[in-house]
Amino acid sequence: MNSGAGSVGWGERAAEPQRSGAAAPSWGSRGSPQPTETDPYADQDAPRWLKFLWRHLEARHVLTFLGLVLFPFVASPFITFQVGAQSLALGLVALSLMFLSGYGGMVSLAQMTVAGVAGYTVAILGTSGTSLSLGWHWGIVLPFALAIAVLASALIGWLSVRTEGIYTIMITLAMGVAFYYLALQNYSVFNGFQGFQKVYPPTVFDVDWRSPLPFYFLVLTLSLAGYLAVKYIARAPFGVALQGIRDNPRRMNALGYNVTAHRVAAYAVAGVLAAVGGILLVWYNGLITPGSIGTSWLINILVIAVLGGMRHPVGPFLGALIFVLLQTFAIDVIDRERFNLVIGGVFLAIVLFSPDGLLGLWASVRARLQRNGSVTSSMR
Repeated sequence: MNSGAGSVGWGERAAEPQRSGAAAPSWGSRGSPQPTETDPYADQDAPRWLKFLWRHLEARHVLTFLGLVLFPFVASPFITFQVGAQSLALGLVALSLMFLSGYGGMVSLAQMTVAGVAGYTVAILGTSGTSLSLGWHWGIVLPFALAIAVLASALIGWLSVRTEGIYTIMITLAMGVAFYYLALQNYSVFNGFQGFQKVYPPTVFDVDWRSPLPFYFLVLTLSLAGYLAVKYIARAPFGVALQGIRDNPRRMNALGYNVTAHRVAAYAVAGVLAAVGGILLVWYNGLITPGSIGTSWLINILVIAVLGGMRHPVGPFLGALIFVLLQTFAIDVIDRERFNLVIGGVFLAIVLFSPDGLLGLWASVRARLQRNGSVTSSMR
C-alpha cells in the first residue's frame, strides 16, 4: 500500500517535493493557482488560511455549506440528530483513514480504536453514570483525551509504517482487537463489558449541547474544520512530501526526506481527526462500551471511507451518510440482524462498478455525459 498508483492512486502523481529551504509548490483543483491580479490578498500580508480559502472557494462549496446550515431547520429533530449529526461524526473518523490512505498510501484499521481511546479517556477522566469516572473539569479532560489519542495513533503508526500492504492492515487490525479485549476484560479502569453510561457533553454558555440543534452545529463546525485542515495540509509542504512518499518512497528517501518520520507524523495528524470524531460519537451515544470499538466498527470505518471515495476529503462524509441512512431505515424493511448483509451488498456493488466509490462513479458519469454532449454538438 505504500507504493505506486494502486487503488489509492491519485491519477496525476504528486510533483517532486523540493528540498528544505525551497518554496513548495502550491496545488489547486485546476493546475497551479498562483496569486493573480484578481486576488485581493496577493500583495497583502494576510493569513495563509485566508488566501487558501479565497483561491479554492467555489460556488458549489458555498451552496453545500448553505445547505448544511439550513438542513436542521427543515428536517425533524430526529433526522437532524440521528442522521445529520451521526453522519458527520462518523465521517470525521473515516476522514482520518482517508488522509492516511489517500495521501500517504497507508490503510489503517485502527482509526476507530484511536477514536475509542479518546472516548474512553473522556469517560474515565470526566463525569458519567459510573462511579469509576474521576469527575475532572471538561477543560482539562478534552486536552488530555486529544493528547492521549494522538500519542496512541503515533505509536500505532510507529509500529506499522515499517511494513507494507497486507502486513500494515493486519498489524493495525491486531492492535485494534487487542484494545477491544483490554477494554472488555479490564473492570478496574474500563468497567468491562458494561463500559461507561451517561457520558454527556458539558453545559457551556447555558446550552444543552446534546440537544439536536446545538449538537448538530457543534459536529458540523468540527467536521468543517477537519475537512478544511485536510485540504490545506494536502497542499502544504508536508502534504506534498507525504504524497511523494506515497508514490515513490525510495526516491524520496534518496532526496533526503525521512520517510518513517513523515509517515508517523501522518498518523499523528489522522489521530487528531479520529480523536475529535471519537469524542463526538461518545457524546452522541451517551455511552462507550467495548462494542463501540469492536471488530465490526473497525471494518465499518473502512467501508464508509471506501463507499464515498478515497480520493477526496468529502468522500468519507458521503459514505457516512449512505451508511447511516441504511442503518437507520433498512431495519424497517429487513431484520436488524441482516443489516450487515445490506451494507455488504451496497459495498460490493459500488466497488464493482466504481473502485473509487460514489465520487468516482459520479465523475465517470459526468465525463460520459460531457463526451456525449461534445459529440452531439460536433454533429450539428
